Amino acid sequence: MNRLRRNYLHASFVAGNWTAIAGMALRNGLFKTLLKDMPRYPWMKTLLRANLLLDKFGKDRDDAYFEATRLVTRYIIRGFVELLDDMFQRGDRLIIHEDMVPPEIFRAMNLTPFMAELLGISLPIIDPYAVEEYIDLSENAGVPPDICSLPKSTMGFALADQFPPALALVASNLPCDGGMASYTVMERKLNLPTVRIDIPHHFYNDRARTYFVSELRRMITWLEANTPGKMDWDKLAAICEERNRMVEHELELWEMLQTRPAPLAAEPVYLSHLWGSNVQPGHPASTRIFKQLSDLARKNIDAGKGALKDEKYRILLWNPPLLHASDLFNWAETAYGASLIIDSMSYNSREPYIDTSSEEAMLYGLGLNIMEGPMARHTRGPAANYTEDIFDMAKRFDIDMLWVAGHVGCKNTAALNGMLREKCREHGLPMLIINYDLSDPRVVSNAGILEQINHFMENIMGAKRRDAA
Repeated sequence: MNRLRRNYLHASFVAGNWTAIAGMALRNGLFKTLLKDMPRYPWMKTLLRANLLLDKFGKDRDDAYFEATRLVTRYIIRGFVELLDDMFQRGDRLIIHEDMVPPEIFRAMNLTPFMAELLGISLPIIDPYAVEEYIDLSENAGVPPDICSLPKSTMGFALADQFPPALALVASNLPCDGGMASYTVMERKLNLPTVRIDIPHHFYNDRARTYFVSELRRMITWLEANTPGKMDWDKLAAICEERNRMVEHELELWEMLQTRPAPLAAEPVYLSHLWGSNVQPGHPASTRIFKQLSDLARKNIDAGKGALKDEKYRILLWNPPLLHASDLFNWAETAYGASLIIDSMSYNSREPYIDTSSEEAMLYGLGLNIMEGPMARHTRGPAANYTEDIFDMAKRFDIDMLWVAGHVGCKNTAALNGMLREKCREHGLPMLIINYDLSDPRVVSNAGILEQINHFMENIMGAKRRDAA
């Protein structure tokens, strides 16, 4: 890709995103946005810096890989603008929901879903230090400092009164004790009627699956009684069918990722899934982005090209991505020729398609996706729920090494690391545990993360830095 073409794509990316942001501000009222809403929601200022993400993710990438990175980054920025539009224009139907409870049902009820954890996930990707003050606010209010920093930052937003006004709160018993406990704090602070759905601990049987369908029905009945929302089953079917089309394109992409060298990697794989499956499932934009990614991957394969000019290593990332070190995988590509091929948060399409033939079938399919999704099956039940997917993925995607994001606040997965290390030795899979904190760079800095990776690559993989002076 020549410099002129690259500069044009970058300029159109920035201009298009600013146009979308300006449109949202004008629809909301320019003076209201600037004088009322931005002081009320100071995190909006961080979102205004989201255009910088293309420089983080796209550095040194070329041709189809750069274009895929650009499209995914634009898709997420535009998606966030749409969420803000909904927040301002349809705030009278807004509910706050946990990230483990996807929004398909809420949208089918003509409600406006706002994911409580979305700010704590998104802001550190843009600015590594963006949620430190909210973490501190939670700890100063008495929240134990050793729990996960994501629920701490989420509680901090609630304590700072920086969530939009809502009608109700929807939570579950996932993914961990800290996550569950955070909704007690938010329920009291926000003073909202709250419903919690119960995900069975052992979910691989018909009794559990039938029970969870009844839980989803209970949630629907509760929402109909406590909000203006009414279930539109035809609309839910349309959302699920659109979601199925998205998944079809994603599975096509996964099939091509098994090729060596991989035609795409990193953010076009994991960020597209993170947004498309959790924030905007069943949205035409989500189907469109995966179709575009699949087409770009096919273009590279047909040309005999990989995402990297010389792919040396293929990485499987386990546990959530490192939020405040969001340029890590771009760095790994340059430093070692190492591609992030797939991650645990993306690998949740065991039962990918939702049957839309009846109400019961839709709830059953949605229930499977909730119960068997990452951070659900991986953090409950026997240890095999955590380990078996790793070696299935390693074989399926021809993985060279496992990087475990060893978030210090995730106690249940940390307890399994010794067992996982033994399993990796049995399978001959090199394993790195990256000690860090998901959202708080004060615990382990970016430099500290890179030092751990350099030590592993040089001493375990026998690799030399490609970008060394």
